Amino acid sequence: MYARSTTVLAHPDSIDAGVGHVRDEVMPVVQGMDGCIGLSMLVDRTSGQCIVTTAWQTEEAMHASEERLRPVRERAAEVLGGRPQVDEWEIAVLHRDHTSAPGACVRATWVQLEPHQADRIVDVYKIGLLPEIQEFDGFCSASLMVDRASGYAVSSVTFDSHEAMMRTRNLAAVLRERGAREASGEVVEVGEFELALAHLRVPEMA
Repeated sequence: MYARSTTVLAHPDSIDAGVGHVRDEVMPVVQGMDGCIGLSMLVDRTSGQCIVTTAWQTEEAMHASEERLRPVRERAAEVLGGRPQVDEWEIAVLHRDHTSAPGACVRATWVQLEPHQADRIVDVYKIGLLPEIQEFDGFCSASLMVDRASGYAVSSVTFDSHEAMMRTRNLAAVLRERGAREASGEVVEVGEFELALAHLRVPEMA
């Protein structure tokens, strides 16, 4: 499974309009494309950071969608008031305890490592981190996406509520530092988001 994420540093006053645009205009187009298995949107209303992720059954399907989705992506970024940054990923791990509900939040952690360590971080995440993450209070789901060429990886952990996410901050900090160390990587960014749109249908991959 593969994913394309589009990150926009939006104007805070434009976020609600951007969420509505992605829900009403972008999502129907994306979901009608061959090989698409859904879309999600993360929003940080304080920083303005918005991340729209589309998931695909194959790398070929993802790449085949690019030309048609480029103007759609650019229009969405225009509504949000920022410029799009596009990244492509392999979905290496996905575990879902239950489907998210309104009010769900996501903590995302970006890690940089040497490209040859990509398999290592997948193993560390599956074997060493996920069993503990899924015991977090309010845990909903977790995923790990990797870009094997650059050695970049991102973990996303979804919680039932903002309060549940806040309660795990200290435990999460300990886990991510341990995981990065075991994978010989470096944590480069951590973000906490509102799960504004949750329509991913990626199957269990843990």
